[in-house]
Formats: sequence, C-alpha cells, structure tokens
Amino acid sequence: MNRDETTRAESSGLTRRRALQIGAGVVLAGAVGSLAKAIPAGAQETVSPLVKPTPPELFINLGLNHESRPENYKGLFVPNSMFFVRNHSATPRIDVKTYRLRVEGSSVQRPVELTYDDILRLPFKNVFTWIECAGNGRSFFGTYLGKPATGTQWRLGAIGAAEWTGVPLSLVLDMAGVKSDAVDVLTEGLDELKVRRPMPITKALDPNTILAYAMNGEVLPQDHGFPIRAITPGWVGINNTKWLGRIQVENQKILVPMNTTSYIMEGPDYADKPALTLQAMKSSVALPWDGAIPAGKQLIRGFAWSPYGKIVRVEYSIDGENWRTATVEESRDPLLWQRWYFSWEGKPGRHYVAARASDEKGNVQPVELPKFNQQGYLFNTVISHPFYVEG
Repeated sequence: MNRDETTRAESSGLTRRRALQIGAGVVLAGAVGSLAKAIPAGAQETVSPLVKPTPPELFINLGLNHESRPENYKGLFVPNSMFFVRNHSATPRIDVKTYRLRVEGSSVQRPVELTYDDILRLPFKNVFTWIECAGNGRSFFGTYLGKPATGTQWRLGAIGAAEWTGVPLSLVLDMAGVKSDAVDVLTEGLDELKVRRPMPITKALDPNTILAYAMNGEVLPQDHGFPIRAITPGWVGINNTKWLGRIQVENQKILVPMNTTSYIMEGPDYADKPALTLQAMKSSVALPWDGAIPAGKQLIRGFAWSPYGKIVRVEYSIDGENWRTATVEESRDPLLWQRWYFSWEGKPGRHYVAARASDEKGNVQPVELPKFNQQGYLFNTVISHPFYVEG
C-alpha cells in the first residue's frame, strides 16, 4: 500500500492502528532501543553534519542544509529519505533514556517535566501538512531582482509534506495549567545553538499544532527532530522546532534573536522589520531544474500550496504569455499541498514552464516581483522553470 492509499484508508482504521502501535511502543521499541544503546547519555553529542544518507540524485548539498529534488516525489507525501533538511548546526544525537521536555514560564501554574515515555502515553493525533523553510526560493532574489539575498540559496526544494503523529501542544500546556494572561509560547531545541522561536498563544492552542514523535508512520528521524519536534501548520519552518527540549509560556511578547534579528523582513521597504509568521503561497514544477525529458507527449506535474486554504486552481504557461488551466488532484486534507498536472507534446529544444496557483480564499500567486528583503524570505512570485526536450 502506498502513502496515498494509506491516507485514504484512515477512515477504516489503518492509520489510527499504526499510530496506536507507535504510541504503545511496539514500533519504537526496537529502533529507539538500538539507538539508545549506541549513544552515550546526554543530549550534547553531535554527528557532523547529518545522519541520513543524502545522495546527489535525491538532494542538492548545501552544507548543513540539503535541498530535495521534487522531480523524485511520486505522491502527496514525501518519503523521510527524500525530505529536505534545514539545520542551523549538526544534528544532535539524543538519548531517550535521559531526554526531558520542560514546560515553564510566568504564565503556567506549575512547571511540568515529561519523559519520552510520558509523551508517548498521552492522547495523540495525526496531522497531514507541509513544512517549508522561510527561505525557500531565496536564490530567485538574485535571479530576478539582481539582488542576491544572504543565506542558503534554495530554489524550491526546501519543502515537504508528511503525516505527523504526536500530542497536541494544547494538551501539554493544559498539564502545566496555562494562565489566562498567556501571550507567547516559545519552543527551544536541544541542538548546539538551542534554536528558539516564539508563537502567539492562539497558534500554540490551535488543535493542529502538535508535538510530533512520528513522521510518515515511522519513528521521527534524527535529522528531522528526534525525539520530539513541533509542527505548526502554515507557519515558517523555523517555528517547527526540532529536538524540542523546553517550552516557555509568558504573559508578554517574547523577544529573541530569531524574531528580532533573523526571520524578519529587513530592507528599505520594511522599516518596522516585522517578524515572519505565515508562509507564502507558492507553486513548483516537478521537473529537474534545467534538466532533460524525452520528446513526445508528456505529463508535466508539480505542486502548489497555501497557508490560507486549499489550492483550487493552477494555471500554467509554456510560452510566457498564454495561460491554461492544469488539472488539480484533490487532496483529502486542507493543510496539505495539492498536486497538479497537464498534458503536453514536447518538441526538442529548450523550454520554460511557469505555474500560478489560486486558493479557496481567493488568494492568487503574484506575477509581480516582490519587494527585496535582505535575508531573502517568502519569495513567491511566479517563476519560469527551465528544461530541455531531447531530440
């Protein structure tokens, strides 16, 4: 059974049974047990830079970061082995025997400390959604505006969709007795830099904001946040904190470097330097970048996503002038991206394909170039994807 079939089978209990196995430790026991035996106690030991294999046919090596090649995606869900990696430091190796998650702050009635097993015993839910780096598309600031932005020069492969299984963050906050005056909730990782990013209490209490311990029905991989990571659908990737070790709840805005000096819109058009929250609507083409495809009739495929609602329409252009409507494949969950495709007779030579998405709330992906921001975030203008037809 493939991933799409598994998703459609949820109503029959298959996905729930899989999650129950994970929660009960049936699936986790072997994998986590062998991992714990191989790693000394403590959360500070690291491997450099990643744990999983990142072969060049699946990833573009960007140092600590590895961009996926979307032409390899076959369904709505990206396999763990193909999922992009965005790290600020080397992947930490965390021993579940000593792992603790602390919940504290001025707006909790009682601090809480949870072990890994404590979290696995709590009620869980499955969330089907994408995660995207805020800098996805950053390279196009240089390509289209002639102003290269700082940071990793992603094209459009710093995104992936998965089935995430975990505990609602609201449930863990309830255990700590969150006070009515709570304003911000900060999540902090156990990585070397202890990445910290706050969110408003409303986002923390959203039923789809979870603390995930499984990804696509498997133990959360080390590079993707093992043992626990936050999932905050629709928000920029930095808010999906990996290797989660601490949650802080305060009765005022929490200001840290990652919402005051980085992950902000900085430039001549952003005098107040607003912090990033929601992602931007985008679309991408699932072809090798500047790669070759055979001549003849082809199905050109791609993906489209929006933080505001389901994608309902995708238009495409081959000549840069005339726009036609692609077929959008229906996905069962509003938090997922959509796949789209169109049939095309490929003639030898160099070509460009552009895609433009619209969502159910009336938002349309822009064709106008964006305002420049120094750190290169949220580029979502329609782009021309180059490719060749062999002949």
